[in-house]
Amino acid sequence: MKRASALIGFVSLSLLGSCRRPATATPEPTPSPGVVTPPVVMPSNPATPNPAAKSVPPSKPAIRVISNTAPIISREFRGVWVATVANIDWPSSRRLSTDEQQRELIALLDRVVALKLNAVIFQVRPAADALYASKIEPWSEYLTGTQGQAPEPFWDPLAFAVKEAHARNIELHAWFNPYRARNTDAKSPLAKSHIARTNPSLVKTYGGYLWMDPGEPAVRARTLRVVLDVVKRYDIDGVHLDDYFYPYPESKHGSVIPFPDDKSWKRYRKAGGTLDRGDWRRANVDSLIREIDVGVHKTKPWVKFGISPFGIWRPGFPAQVKGFDSYDKLYADARKWLREGWVDYFTPQLYWPTTKVEQAYPALLSWWAGENAQGRHLWPGNFTSRAGGTGGGAFPVSELVEQIRVTRQQPGATGNVHFSMKSFLINQASMNDSLVVGPYADLALVPATPWLHVPEAPLPKPRFSGADSSGPLMLGMVGKTEPWQWLVRMRTDTGWMSVVLPGATKSLMLPAKPSATIISVTAINRSGSESPTVTLTPPTAGTSTQAPAKRGRVYEH
Repeated sequence: MKRASALIGFVSLSLLGSCRRPATATPEPTPSPGVVTPPVVMPSNPATPNPAAKSVPPSKPAIRVISNTAPIISREFRGVWVATVANIDWPSSRRLSTDEQQRELIALLDRVVALKLNAVIFQVRPAADALYASKIEPWSEYLTGTQGQAPEPFWDPLAFAVKEAHARNIELHAWFNPYRARNTDAKSPLAKSHIARTNPSLVKTYGGYLWMDPGEPAVRARTLRVVLDVVKRYDIDGVHLDDYFYPYPESKHGSVIPFPDDKSWKRYRKAGGTLDRGDWRRANVDSLIREIDVGVHKTKPWVKFGISPFGIWRPGFPAQVKGFDSYDKLYADARKWLREGWVDYFTPQLYWPTTKVEQAYPALLSWWAGENAQGRHLWPGNFTSRAGGTGGGAFPVSELVEQIRVTRQQPGATGNVHFSMKSFLINQASMNDSLVVGPYADLALVPATPWLHVPEAPLPKPRFSGADSSGPLMLGMVGKTEPWQWLVRMRTDTGWMSVVLPGATKSLMLPAKPSATIISVTAINRSGSESPTVTLTPPTAGTSTQAPAKRGRVYEH
């Protein structure tokens, strides 16, 4: 086990150098148990956003005021989309070896840690295929170059990603495309197990894509089966859908091409259905959303369900807003899903600058916050790949920093999700530097989701091992329950330092210098809720450690 001097120092921000297609209105978001991994160290004073941070060097730590009360740790969702479709973010090529793919994924997750993000939204089903071992759908060509071909040597990217993310205290959300069956850049033949070959009547050709018809009950049943299969077999933290429901409209010779769902529509009407076609399409999508919400939480109550719809519900909401009508064109009644509380988190894609009046980021965020009747998490999506970029729609990195600031000022909004990881991997326009000395100077825990009704973590029972303060802090719980994470806060002669550890961690070496005089330990469960905090003082040299309660004062906050 590594000594604390290596573990409790600040995490090194080694900015390793290493795609959703460009769009203006329709972007696609497009260790063993008991071993301490390098922990997340959290200074007690959160930094304030600094639009000019790119040119400002990190300041020297100030002497902090000593207090016997452990600092409160910030709660903010800091997510990033990792798109696999078209090899946008990972893997970088369809021709990489298993070892190369794994090394890329490790470097990606290490970059997430360095940037003090805390969640990855990992695309596992880009087009009725799988970047994991599935008996329902074929292996994705974005992994192996040929649809249906398993990686060789064999590995399961989703299982690997979950394990490595959790070892780094990063949440892993599995991102599914519910209806797309083949992307325009696909090159390999369809596998025999692909839905377009096993059930061709359920799949339509539309604008160069293959699309599963949302009006077919069998399509909804298949998507639900795929999602719940992943929830059952993998230790994911969330299920995520993006903005693709009915497809974005395609045109030919200036006229919109109608989506070819006459067969399912006529069957509905013949069976006595009374809705008009638009309402029927929205009802089809509503049914899938509601069934995923119920199914996910019935299977694993702690798994969050989130959606990232197009950022505008309808033009005129709020009044100044103009643009694409996702309610009418994608048949996505996203406001209804939020109002009804069918999601645990809601990530409208607010892909416009704060200064663009007709799609202003602050106005749209405020409007969505006002529609959040059930108090769900509101974590807007940012088109981070445009920050410091070139071409139409690009904006400076300072605008991205401003969007984070606006989010923090909006009541009810508690985080952001960035599209996409590639911009962080290449440190586009030095955005990483601006973030880690600005809004992400300190780390944050993911906000708690108390409505998921996960049992609270029982009171932790920390104790010391060894005869003096050079021994490790032993971490354990009442009974046999293991927490999701440990939050350990230590007061030293210069201030407080805080460490987040995976729940499987059994011990933590204390720093020799600066030495800790008070230690607070809190257990955190899968919904992010905290146990009562136990606070104790470490023993001094030569003090017996057989009776922890006699070594120092133990109390709860």
